[in-house]
Amino acid sequence: MKSSDVQREVQRLFDRLVAENKECGLQAAVYFRGEQVVDVAAGLADPARGVEVTGETLFPIFSCGKGVTATLIHRLVERGVLGYGQTVASVWPEFAANGKGGITLGQVLNHTAGLHLISPEAGGHGTCDWDAMCATLATMAPAWAPGSQREYHAITQGWIVGEMACRATGKTFGRLLEEEIRVPLGVRDLFIGIPAEVEPRVAVLEEVGPAQEFPAVDFAQAIPNGVQPLYAWMNRPQVRRACIPASNGIMTAGALARHYAALCRGGVDGVELLPPSRLARALEQVDAEVPTKMGPCGLGYGLGDEGSVMGRRRTCFGHGGHGGSIGFTDLDHGLAVGFARNRLRDPSGADTARLLVETVRRCLRAE
Repeated sequence: MKSSDVQREVQRLFDRLVAENKECGLQAAVYFRGEQVVDVAAGLADPARGVEVTGETLFPIFSCGKGVTATLIHRLVERGVLGYGQTVASVWPEFAANGKGGITLGQVLNHTAGLHLISPEAGGHGTCDWDAMCATLATMAPAWAPGSQREYHAITQGWIVGEMACRATGKTFGRLLEEEIRVPLGVRDLFIGIPAEVEPRVAVLEEVGPAQEFPAVDFAQAIPNGVQPLYAWMNRPQVRRACIPASNGIMTAGALARHYAALCRGGVDGVELLPPSRLARALEQVDAEVPTKMGPCGLGYGLGDEGSVMGRRRTCFGHGGHGGSIGFTDLDHGLAVGFARNRLRDPSGADTARLLVETVRRCLRAE
């Protein structure tokens, strides 16, 4: 099919899901062999004010930011600024406290560091304070012997790898994101911590159905009850403006897709964020024998598997976010996808990301 065909089919899909009230606001972008073939928006970014989604709407996409952060880290490794086997404490001495001196960058990237839990005291608004969270992580003891188990570091991963990068370079995380991702890609709508002036463009998140209960607890959690429900947490301006690299990515689907297009062989518009040799190392399924309930992962990216929206092959990689947003690359087909939504829970159970990917693959014959 022609690129206009896939654009039309995705628009029809999104318009139908919005008309059936299975979705509120949607945005998607797709690159195929270096060319953008989909740029689609539908529905409402802010139902209360009747604001429609456009290509300029910014969506909170939660953990999709982990994939972008991983690319930033791999670029630093490629230049020798950091190393996968390097200990975090080598650039952050305070981090060595309570048995963490041997934890490596690689173990944090592949979720085997044992530092996935956040205490109730550090949850809530404390998550908006970079220095406070890094100080808390520096004093923590790992939940297990590092490297012996894998558990998703839902929020903590970004601060650990981010602080390591900041200390190794002497730059803020925002500056690194600008230099390593935004400028090379030529994108302006990709943030981890938004400036105040773009606040009006951020989609309002919602959930449909009975409200969930999140009582106060006195034990540590990977996602503290103090930040739940996540849709309400991310609707707070102070959270959207904070820098939480593992959890508060805010961007357009177009910027997310362009990031993944630049990881395909040959990149996009002459920009290749990582050389094939570095990307191959990043996609190695390390510590595959370690006990875990997680799906396969490399160094900072999730990998394809049976039943994965991305595809079953390990050459499909990327990262999803709470509520169903996702960004990924399929290296075998030169395919890059970015998808964002603002209705994070709905009893209708619409699997829109999967419907999008199935439509794209069928139209492009990239299955």
